Amino acid sequence: MNVLKAAIVGLALMSGNTLVRADVITDWNRTAMDVMKAVNVGGNPWTRSMALVNVSMSDAVNSVQNRYSRYMATELPIDPNASAEAAAAAAAREILMRQYPGQKAQIDAAFAETMQTIPDNPARVAGIALGEKAAAAVFAERQSDATNVPDTYRPLTTPGVWVPTTPPLFPQYATAKPWGMDSASQFRPGPPPALNGALYARDYNETKEMGGVKSTKRTDAQSDAVRFWTQANLGPAWFQAARQASARRGLSVAENARVFGLMSMALANCFIVDWDAKFQYNFWRPITAIRNGDQDGNDATERDAGWQPLNATPMHPEYPSQAGINAGAARGVLEAAFGSGPEDFIVYDTSDARLSRQFTSFAQMDQEHKEVRIWGGIHFRNSLEVGEAMGRKIADHLVANYMKPAR
Repeated sequence: MNVLKAAIVGLALMSGNTLVRADVITDWNRTAMDVMKAVNVGGNPWTRSMALVNVSMSDAVNSVQNRYSRYMATELPIDPNASAEAAAAAAAREILMRQYPGQKAQIDAAFAETMQTIPDNPARVAGIALGEKAAAAVFAERQSDATNVPDTYRPLTTPGVWVPTTPPLFPQYATAKPWGMDSASQFRPGPPPALNGALYARDYNETKEMGGVKSTKRTDAQSDAVRFWTQANLGPAWFQAARQASARRGLSVAENARVFGLMSMALANCFIVDWDAKFQYNFWRPITAIRNGDQDGNDATERDAGWQPLNATPMHPEYPSQAGINAGAARGVLEAAFGSGPEDFIVYDTSDARLSRQFTSFAQMDQEHKEVRIWGGIHFRNSLEVGEAMGRKIADHLVANYMKPAR
């Protein structure tokens, strides 16, 4: 049993009188998602904001309970007399208000709702002050992470020759500062497979057959899965899975703060390490590859001049896969926390709750999360496998080095 799982199991066996209400962490996760949905935040900035919220809450809670190491330990005092719940809520409110002041009414309403569950006493006052201090420390530390530098991406071109003019998504993340890692290139993989090799031909033909808009091999069920796993659902679905696993086990506020803190750090790192590798290798997407299959030097890749993918092709390079890294990182943290055995959870579309996917393990969700990128025609299998391995390295590194049990 690994350290994170052992700590959670051990704490869960303690007397119920010693455990703090766990709902504050998951409540504010939902609030953070609602706030960002209201202002249409997604992708790279979405993961950064979730990390700011969850790391701040984890530091705030552990500045009261001191069960796990803190991200900004040297900046924060320990106050065992403060309310951990008040600290967590105040930290989340402070982070959200600093980023999305236009959503003040929604944030304040959520904070008032949390405060109704906490006695109005000196512990609550101290907790609020501590939470605000924790959020301020984390927020200040991340202001130099280079995620908000000007976009200076320069497309490769010959003077006078047209190139696609829609810019890639957030190219500055390729040089951003990751969470709890030495550099964006720390887990950079080797190059994509050679175009004239058997591995590339295998992946080319699989995506060509399964991912085309007119594919006769993709099933209706697979097409439904593709339509569910839009960019808007990639991160939120894993947080939904985590909330259900946490509720089933009745985790304490400190345990929840750690699980969600680690997972949000891992997911925020995914975009950074992926963009580093993507813009290092600039590997072509299936739509480009398949329409130019006669120019890759591989006799096993037949060109289809009019091939179209089922999904819209993202505006950034193909290798390695963000979906693969995302799935590997989230699954890695959740299996460290909850084990790799059977689970039972449902994830819902963020825009239409009538659309859902049901899974019986984190591994099953991981697999579908990857497969839909092939069925949708926007990735090659090797990129997904390499990406997943990168995500697992991110998760393993964070679990081993951050928010470790204090005693």
